[in-house]
Amino acid sequence: MTRNQLTDLIINHKSRFEEETNFKKRFIDLLLEPNCFMRLRLEGHFTASCWTTDMSRRKVLLMHHAKLNKWLQPGGHADGDENLINVAKKELQEETGLENYSTSNFNNIFDIDIHTIPEKKGIPEHFHYDVRFHFIADKPDEIKKNHESNDLKWVNLDDVQEICKNEKSIMRMVEKTIQMNQIIKTT
Repeated sequence: MTRNQLTDLIINHKSRFEEETNFKKRFIDLLLEPNCFMRLRLEGHFTASCWTTDMSRRKVLLMHHAKLNKWLQPGGHADGDENLINVAKKELQEETGLENYSTSNFNNIFDIDIHTIPEKKGIPEHFHYDVRFHFIADKPDEIKKNHESNDLKWVNLDDVQEICKNEKSIMRMVEKTIQMNQIIKTT
């Protein structure tokens, strides 16, 4: 995926959620910055993450992030890599040990989000422009956490709201997953 392909994916990303529609211009503007895929751009930079479900799409893989002290989907910094689908795959493997998975929706974007990362160890507060992709685990029992998380587990969609303290962007992905399940049932 090139920067131009990412631009097209963001422009063509359809969402019924107003916040995602509002984020699109900021994403496109950031793509004009030469260092937008580098952490050294301290105002904000691109990250990629993985909304990973089991094959039934009734459970999602969440990690309790050690630095942020909250439950999130796996993901991380692009560190110069413009191919955010590859960044998401790398993060999924590093943070969960999962190797048997497929992407859904032909590598299209599942969700976009801009969120604030608090100041820590001399790195000022900044924004993550997170591009999220949906993955489906073929063998969900094969997970192993790494040093970046306190815990890693499969969570029933019905339990995500409580474990993630009703985090708006995560609940948006839960709602999209439920909607996807309803569409699949009717086809």
